[in-house]
Amino acid sequence: MYKTINYPVANLQTGSQKSSHMYTTRLRRIKDHLLAENQCSDMATPQASPLTTHVLNTAEGVPGARMALSLHRLDSHLAVWNLLTTGTTNDDGRCPGLITREAFIPGMYKLRFETGQYFEGLGQTCFYPYVEVVFTITEPSQKFHLPLLLSRFSYSTYRGS
Repeated sequence: MYKTINYPVANLQTGSQKSSHMYTTRLRRIKDHLLAENQCSDMATPQASPLTTHVLNTAEGVPGARMALSLHRLDSHLAVWNLLTTGTTNDDGRCPGLITREAFIPGMYKLRFETGQYFEGLGQTCFYPYVEVVFTITEPSQKFHLPLLLSRFSYSTYRGS
C-alpha cells in the first residue's frame, strides 16, 4: 500500500542542516519584508508617522502593492486641498511614513489612492478611477491607521489601530 521513495544520499541533509537552512530562509524573508516596508518614496520616516495605511486587494487576496497615493490637507480659509506628500505602497501594500508628527496638525485630510492605475497595471479595468478617503483629525497626538479594502467594483475603509 505504501510506496517507497529512494532519495540519493548526496541530497540528504541532517536535521540541524535543514533547521539552519529554514531559519536562514525565514530571516531573509523578514529582512526583505522590513526593507520593502521602508521604501515608500517621498514619505516621512515610518517610525515618526502618526498616520499609516494598508491597501488590500480583497478580490485577489493579495496586498495592493505599488499603488500610487497622495496625502492632502484642507486649507479651511481658502477651501482648497494642499498636497502634503505622494508615494507608492510597498510589496506588502503599506506606506507607513505618510507624514511626520510635527506636520500632523488638527484639520481635515484626504488620502487619495490611484486605484485605476493600479488595476490597469494588473491588466484589469475597474469602476473607480481613484478612491479619496476624507477624515478629520482633532487629536494629532494619537496614532491613525486607514486601511483600504479594495476590489475592481467596491471598496471599504475604517479607522484601524
